[in-house]
Amino acid sequence: MLRILLGAQLRRLRESRGISTEQAGYEIRGSHSKISRMELGRVGFKERDVSDLLTLYGVNDAEERAPLLELAKEANTPGWWHRYGDVLPSWFEVYLGLEEAASLLRTYELQFVPGLLQTEDYAHAVVRLGYSDASDEEVERRVQLRTTRQRRFTSPGAPTLWAVLDEAVVRRPLGGRDVMRRQLEHLIAMSELPNVTLQIVPFGAGGHAAAGGPFTILRFAEPGLSDVVYLEQLTSALYLDKPTDVDTYMRAMNNLCITAARPDDTARLLTGILKEL
Repeated sequence: MLRILLGAQLRRLRESRGISTEQAGYEIRGSHSKISRMELGRVGFKERDVSDLLTLYGVNDAEERAPLLELAKEANTPGWWHRYGDVLPSWFEVYLGLEEAASLLRTYELQFVPGLLQTEDYAHAVVRLGYSDASDEEVERRVQLRTTRQRRFTSPGAPTLWAVLDEAVVRRPLGGRDVMRRQLEHLIAMSELPNVTLQIVPFGAGGHAAAGGPFTILRFAEPGLSDVVYLEQLTSALYLDKPTDVDTYMRAMNNLCITAARPDDTARLLTGILKEL
């Protein structure tokens, strides 16, 4: 995320000076495509390159340069999730960086409870389902990664989480009756947090705009950073940030929230399902 932030600032500086990506690439002994990757935060930053670009963009004041050079240094420091590299696919590391920096996450799920809202027992069941040949140690590591992610959302200054779940999610008895009961109770408790909004799309609502599959929209507090849509697949993920793509998914999410039961009804709906288990 720090790379994305620094890249966005470098892009603004370049464009404000009317300098092309070709000119900038030449300055750092690279290509225009390297500048594009840097500005999108898709590659690491060499402090020398950032220093040369700042000079090219007319940022010569030491006090103005220092924060950007420090950001370049921090952007190359691995995140806390680096220690889980043995069980963490590279395409998901990108998401964790975005999640860590996001101020608002809006997510839709139609099969599983979102990872940020899972109990440990439920998470074990989900991991076992997806990694049936994994050792007990690997399963435990994957669950630890998930629970570590959750802590940020119950800490001071926590970001906002707005989750919309298809009714199938809360009715599918994953892990068994007792595990599912505890998971539903946990959802009720989480829905009462001031930074968490939880809605259920009942079966009776029929079809809806997000029938294509689950997705997450991440929003950032930093000005100039666009929303990112995250689409997870079995062995990879897509990250969409083009305005047209983001707008399409945002409309779908807004329509989902209208179709779903009101957040005030969530606890009542989950309590009713609990009584049926």
